[in-house]
Amino acid sequence: MSDSPSALPPRPALFLDRDGVLNEDQGYVHRWEDFRWIPGAREAVVAFNRAGWLVIVVTNQSGVGRGYYTEDDMHALHARMSEELAQAGGRIDAFYFAPQHPKAELDQYRHPDPPDRKPNPGMILRALADWPIDRERSILVGDKVSDIDAATRAGIRGVLFPGGDLKTFLENELPEVQFG
Repeated sequence: MSDSPSALPPRPALFLDRDGVLNEDQGYVHRWEDFRWIPGAREAVVAFNRAGWLVIVVTNQSGVGRGYYTEDDMHALHARMSEELAQAGGRIDAFYFAPQHPKAELDQYRHPDPPDRKPNPGMILRALADWPIDRERSILVGDKVSDIDAATRAGIRGVLFPGGDLKTFLENELPEVQFG
């Protein structure tokens, strides 16, 4: 048997937008000192990990393309998020990001209609190809209509997070997942 994730049996995935769902959206968050977890975010990730779901972040990061920060800055922030989640007993299985933008300052990130940038479904479709995901049971949680549009275009359920406590929100949306 292969050690590749795609060789494992399919399981549901919790797709999460980052800014506004996992952390407070303060605009182009890329430094740990500016990062603030949304209430209940860490607990929600841990609960879905324990329930056997994959947890995958899909995040537009136009701040990279606009030159506000680098991919290395973003990866460092994701590493710190992962460290804190590990301390709470949780993990994010994968981070997908889309630094491209039609008005990106940096040429390598300028694209008229980036296929990965939400509302396009590219990041979700890549995750579906990379991981053994049960599309029918998966869900994306986003805080913008563009997040929900991307989920719909990828053939998965999308729900709009209105803010507040993410764990409480998900307990109501997915009562079949056991929250300890």
